[in-house]
Amino acid sequence: MFAAYNDLVSEKTAISLPSGSAPDTPDAAWLLPARGPMKNFAMKLKEAAVAVIPITALVLILNFALGGMPTLNLASFLVGAVLLIVGMALYTLGSSIFMEPAGEHIGAKVTATRKVWFILLVAFVVGVVVTVAEPDLTVLATQIGSIPNIVLIASVGAGVGVFMVIAVLRVLLKVRLNALLIALYAVVFVMAAFVAEGYVPLSFDSGGVTTGPITVPFILALGVGISGAVGGSHSQEDSFGMVGICSVGPILAVIILGLVYKSDAQAEVGALTAFGSFGDVLLTYLKTLPVYLEEVGIALAPIFAVFLFFQFTMLRLPAKTLLRMIIGAVYTYIGLTLFLSGVNVGFMQAGTFIGGAVAGVSRWLVIPIGAVIGSLIVLAEPAVHVLNRQVEQITGGAISRKNMLVVLVISMTVAVALSMLRVATGISIWWIIVPVYVIALALSFFVPKVFTAIAFDSGGVASGPMTATFLLPFAMGATAEIGGSIINDAFGTVAFVAMTPLVAVQVMGLVYKVKKTVSARAAAEQYRALLAREGEIIELD
Repeated sequence: MFAAYNDLVSEKTAISLPSGSAPDTPDAAWLLPARGPMKNFAMKLKEAAVAVIPITALVLILNFALGGMPTLNLASFLVGAVLLIVGMALYTLGSSIFMEPAGEHIGAKVTATRKVWFILLVAFVVGVVVTVAEPDLTVLATQIGSIPNIVLIASVGAGVGVFMVIAVLRVLLKVRLNALLIALYAVVFVMAAFVAEGYVPLSFDSGGVTTGPITVPFILALGVGISGAVGGSHSQEDSFGMVGICSVGPILAVIILGLVYKSDAQAEVGALTAFGSFGDVLLTYLKTLPVYLEEVGIALAPIFAVFLFFQFTMLRLPAKTLLRMIIGAVYTYIGLTLFLSGVNVGFMQAGTFIGGAVAGVSRWLVIPIGAVIGSLIVLAEPAVHVLNRQVEQITGGAISRKNMLVVLVISMTVAVALSMLRVATGISIWWIIVPVYVIALALSFFVPKVFTAIAFDSGGVASGPMTATFLLPFAMGATAEIGGSIINDAFGTVAFVAMTPLVAVQVMGLVYKVKKTVSARAAAEQYRALLAREGEIIELD
């Protein structure tokens, strides 16, 4: 596979993009890596290892400090960590070669038709397809006992499809993002007041899990393509915001389900798998691997089919470019399969056990321990790195990947601390989500618009598969140990992770705005001082 790819990248060839796309840079997602596939994969492998090893080390330390899981369950966790590293490396490589360029090409071509009905139809179909394909949603659905999985997944998919249409209309009609978000969240909070208490955290969690490793690259790239084709002075800020708007759809969908299903939502904590030998551990992974190969294949197939449809009807990319993107799709497929196998078999059970063990020592200990775990887990979320790369490219380096990552780490730390406070005290989720959303929406009137768009996209991106399969089980294990209500106290963890970046990124934007204003004033003062020294206006020939 790598050898075949190497033949295609012997020369640094750029995939043609629509006018208005991001500048041609060596790191751009739509460029072939000049360093060659093996070196590029090695670089991705190193990045993945740096992301996953810290949380793995922390779990090992907590495990030995708190009594410890059975040896074979610990071995299962370590095998899962290895699969996470390899899977994330392949996924990020494949995403930059296939998912992102495909989304941008489709977005640009569809918008270029100038047929509004066609643009909206494609937006709805893409929204439904990528959401139903999202593995995080399946993970969440399997933990809910009161709603059939297929009903929850289909409803959330339809919700994202509808709000994808709304997101595209916003770009086409030049509607201000903060005005639209205020209206949407006003509807959310009013409707949420009429459902059973358990559906509130579940609905906000659904909004977070739907924006994961499949959804984010495609929707972000689609937004870049559409905004670039539409053009205008606000094309940069219009490149973002789609993920943030689409996150509202699942919230409303689950709230509506809560009005239909009169009983409260239910959830249970799973038990540790009993392994007889290390061979049983490996056999478990081997048995689950075909399951995830099938699930990821079913998830990616509609996306690939949509891409091929546009390729043969509208895009008509060169054969070498098409083959290159197909190889990228294979990388994405294999990488996501390995990643999900690792988090579902190894990390989910470890999260539940560690959460229960920490709460067993002290219910208040879950707050600082959870905060540290949260700060490390955001490094292992694959979609976070996709967003950070696109933010740096679209803003021309004004917002660097490093700064974005630091802000997301801080916001994740605060989010998990707040979530664990709920686990320890049992306070209602309303006391936290309402003030934070009010602050986030209020900030949108004072920061550059692009920061608001990036902030609401960041909220959905930060809450990926690691949050759903480790942090949520951690909260569930701690809640079960304390004796609280799992659905009311543990659920909402994903929602908090998706919520705090809305404030954190906009605060970064506020700092950026202040620094820019101070720099402009300083430059003006220097210019006036120069004129005063010269005593006359310098004429330019």
